[in-house]
Parts: sequence; C-alpha cells; structure tokens
Amino acid sequence: MGYRTTIIARVGRVAAVAALAGMLALPAAAQSSQSTPPARQKKLPEAPVKSPRSAAAKIRNLDFLFGALKAAPDEESAKAVENRIWAIWMATPSDTAALLMARVKIAMDRKETDVALKLLDAVIKLRPDYVEAWNRRATIYYLQNDYDRSMEDIRQVLIREPRHFGALAGLGMILQETGDDRRALEAFRKALTINPYLARVPDLVKSLSEKVEGRDI
Repeated sequence: MGYRTTIIARVGRVAAVAALAGMLALPAAAQSSQSTPPARQKKLPEAPVKSPRSAAAKIRNLDFLFGALKAAPDEESAKAVENRIWAIWMATPSDTAALLMARVKIAMDRKETDVALKLLDAVIKLRPDYVEAWNRRATIYYLQNDYDRSMEDIRQVLIREPRHFGALAGLGMILQETGDDRRALEAFRKALTINPYLARVPDLVKSLSEKVEGRDI
C-alpha cells in the first residue's frame, strides 16, 4: 500500500508511511521520500504511462534496479532508483487501464473515494496482472479502516511482486495498528531488506524491536 512507495492522514497514530502511495504503498514520484510512512502518504502518483516494453524486459529492468537499490551508497542515490522502480510499477501496456488510473487520481484528488474504488475494480478486472491497481485499492481500503480488504489486496500485490516494499510497509502499518507487533516488525524488516532507505521505517523497526524483543542489556 507504495506503495509512489501514498498513503495518508493518520500521522498522529504512528508518528508515520506511504500510502505508499504505496499506499500503502501508493507511490508517486517518491512516496517514501515524504515524511510520513509509506502506507499513509496522501500524495498519489501521477497518471501512469503506457509501457511498450515486454514483460521479460520489465522483469530484467526491475531485477537490475532492485540490485541497485540495495547497493545504493546514500539516500539520494536510493531515491533516484526507487523513483525508477515506481515508474515501472505504474506503467501499463493497456491504454484503457492507463486512462482509468488517471481518472482514479482525479477522483482521489476530489476525495471521491467511492468513485475511485469503482474505477480500480474495473482496472483489476481488465488487468489483474497490474500490480499498482491492487496497491492503490489496498491504500484506499486502509484509509477507510477496512483492514481485511486492504490486507487481501496487499496479498495480491505481493503474489505478483514479492519485492513491493510499499505494500510490505503498508502491511506493517496495518499489523501494528491491529496489535500484531511481531508480524508488523517482520514486515517492516522485510521492506527494509529490499529498500534500506524507506522513510521512517527504520525508526518503526527500532521501536518495535525494543517492544517485541526487549532492549539489549
């Protein structure tokens, strides 16, 4: 739930991610680069562009970029790579899906979440392989406190892209808010293994580690 790594207004309850954006990971030109956690950033990504690349080329590009992300020497370099990953996730080979996703953004900008959900339902029906539609819908469900549906959509994201750090961060947010600190810690740690520079997630890992595992003596 980038998810560009959205993601939104309960900053007081977590001291913050991503929509993330990410939703969750909902992600825009860098959800996780904002000051709130990936799963709750409000800024949504720009409308996706039509991608001419084959599925194989997309996988090769992502493999390369994830390697570069893990090896990034500093936050600035990591954010540049992260933005490229989000751009690939958001791109769709379907003109219809791209148009619908652009309308989703307009609906969310107008706070018309019911309209946005119906549009996302249509995108997912049309292109069930399009990860960012699942991620965006997970973010909206999260913002509505519909955690069961959000977690199911996150599960669909991770089936299709297990390295989706925005969805993993969003999962961690939900698990933390529902009291499952141990599994939340696992999700945050996994997200950081993939993207070591996720905003504020290291702080969440530190606080949860102390809570779940106790302080070092």
